[in-house]
Formats: sequence, structure tokens, C-alpha cells
Amino acid sequence: MTDDTTAPFARMNGLGNRILVVDMRGRHDRVSPQAAIALAGDAETAFDQIMAVHDPRLNGTDQHILILNADGSEAGACGNGTRCVVSALSAETGKNRFTFETAAGILNAEERDNGQIAVDMGTPRFDWQDIPLSEAFQDTRHIELAVGPADDPIVHSPAVVSMGNPHAVFFVDNDVWSYELEKFGPLVENHPLFPERVNVSLAYIRDKQTIDLRTWERGVGLTEACGSAACAAAVSGVRRHRTNRHVTVNLPGGPLDLLWREDDHVIMTGPTEWEWSGRMNPLTGAFTREAETEAENA
Repeated sequence: MTDDTTAPFARMNGLGNRILVVDMRGRHDRVSPQAAIALAGDAETAFDQIMAVHDPRLNGTDQHILILNADGSEAGACGNGTRCVVSALSAETGKNRFTFETAAGILNAEERDNGQIAVDMGTPRFDWQDIPLSEAFQDTRHIELAVGPADDPIVHSPAVVSMGNPHAVFFVDNDVWSYELEKFGPLVENHPLFPERVNVSLAYIRDKQTIDLRTWERGVGLTEACGSAACAAAVSGVRRHRTNRHVTVNLPGGPLDLLWREDDHVIMTGPTEWEWSGRMNPLTGAFTREAETEAENA
């Protein structure tokens, strides 16, 4: 007999972005921040985001998704996590198209015939109040912000944008691995200019179709992949007239396909991977493993 105080979950990843998909359907409780922190601190369940899948609240949607970061804070959007949810639900239901309600708005996603999953991440927001910033900047393609000495900054003048989460993208002239993002990422994340904190990315443009990206993720730290950051880099590259609207964004965990359509919607396409499953207590984070197989591309 299943303990109804626990909920089933799957440990998955999207290009190395560690995801816990928790099935909260049919329940009225939520995954607590304390449970998230406990799970993040365990070597087996350490994650970048929890995708808690709840029953739909709005007509025309399949599920309501609540997203938690590793520090227990809520996130508005997670592209890699959304792909993992689609993979899990598609395997369960046989459907390949879904509409989700998230804190960032309505997201549409589909699993394609080749196993890749495409997520419509919605439209980017560029107004300083929508990102949000704590002071007005008329041109958010590059704002006055620098890291390091004023006469020789390490990075400066990031593009800022909201993709459901606030992002600051520093375009650099060298390999993204040549910068100590782990040292200055936390400083920029918590800079007073960003009242809701910010995801911090380094972007190197290889050519009009290719961007290399590393991200310090708000509430998480260095990550193998951040889907919304890839979207932010892609649209910022276009706004600076340096890339095409259709690009490959190379993350530490692998490449994502990004298309900023003429209707202003950003489409992110990439793979997922299933690792193992179990049950967890949404209040405390206590968990047990239930199934394990060789990881397979979903």
C-alpha cells in the first residue's frame, strides 16, 4: 500500500540541468521550501529545479507547475525542467502536446517525432520595470554595470531581459571558461540593481548562428544548463545585431536549438534524460528510491 503522505517523483536532467519532477496531482499540499533545501543538500537528489506538477487550475491547460530552486525560492520559468515534465507526461499518457500554467505565464510544449522536446518560452520582456530593475534604463540592450576595476573591468554592460526570470547577459570576447564566474556570479546575482536577484550569464558569439554560454543561476549557482538563460542570450544577440534569430546555444551540458520567431515567441528545443524514480515527502523532503534503470534519452 502506498503511503499517501508521499508523492512520486522522477530524477531527470535536461542537458545536465538536474531536475526533480514531482507528481502532486490529486493533492492539496505543496512541496515546501524546507523539503527543497533538504533534497538539494542530499548527494542523491541534489537538483537545480523542482518541477512540481499539480492539477490544472485554468481551462485549456493540462497542468499547473510550481517551480522551486535549490535554495527553496520559487522560479517563474525553467525551460529544461519543462522539457522533463513533457517527457514524463508523454511517457505516461501517450500525448505529445501540452499546455502548462506557470508563474511566468502559459507555456506550450510538444515532444517531436525525433524525441526532441520543443517549448514555447513565450515572449521576452525588455522594459526595465518588467525585468525588473530597481532604476530606470531606457536601453536594456546594455546597461551600466561592471565587475572589477573601473578602468579595466572583467565584464561590463550586460544585456538584461526577462524570460519569466530576470537575466543579465555579459557578452565576452574570450572563451567563457576563462572567466571566474563562480566568484563574481553571486555578486551580480545579489546586486541592488536586481530586486528579485538575477541569473548571470557569459556569452561568447562564435558566429551568427552559434553562441557559447555559461550561467550562474539565481538560487542555484553554476549550472550545466539553463534554458531560460539560453533564450535570454539568443534574443540579446539579435538585439545587439550580432546573431541571427535562429541559433545554437552551446551550454556546458550540450547544445540547445533556439528560434526567436517573428511573432516574438522564443522556441527552445532539446533533449531530456530519465535517471531514476522514487517517492518523497513534500513537507520534509525525506525520500526513497523505487526504480532505477540505465539512463535513456527520452
